[in-house]
Amino acid sequence: MGINKGKIKRYIYVILAIFIFYLLQCTVFSFLQLANIRPNLLLILTATLGFMRGQKEGMLVGFFSGLLLDIQFGSFLGFYALVYLMIGYANGMFYKHFYEEDFKLPLILISASELIYGHIIYVSMFLLRSDFRYPYYLGHTIMQELVYTVLVALIIYPVLLYMNQKLEIEEKRSADRSV
Repeated sequence: MGINKGKIKRYIYVILAIFIFYLLQCTVFSFLQLANIRPNLLLILTATLGFMRGQKEGMLVGFFSGLLLDIQFGSFLGFYALVYLMIGYANGMFYKHFYEEDFKLPLILISASELIYGHIIYVSMFLLRSDFRYPYYLGHTIMQELVYTVLVALIIYPVLLYMNQKLEIEEKRSADRSV
């Protein structure tokens, strides 16, 4: 039983994607903020790999993406890791409904993930501290970040889809050679 080189390439791709998206989110998109809002690239990655590859990969990508955010921005270790893990798991439930030609479902799932993420952040960071300005937060943060994230997802999603297709071809080729 040989090592599947396609799977190794997939692991390397996922690790590199997490770090690249993290660096882009923390550096480049810090300068591309619109009204103090920047797109959530790690959420796009987590949601996309979740519904392209299933719950397990969505959870793993989400956990490690969230862990990086916890290390840099979190008040305590594990909060963002748990939130992103749940988002990856939820998107992974749509794995059987994923078709490469369909762009509507991925954009709907990314939008729903961003909306849920924004509400989780509001409840845990603001509401529990008796900050009841929900309409303000909804209009000035949640909805603006949702729109910006979806616009960026329109550009990033085709790239992730292309990479996934290439990796699946490589995995299949490696699996056929090892049989």
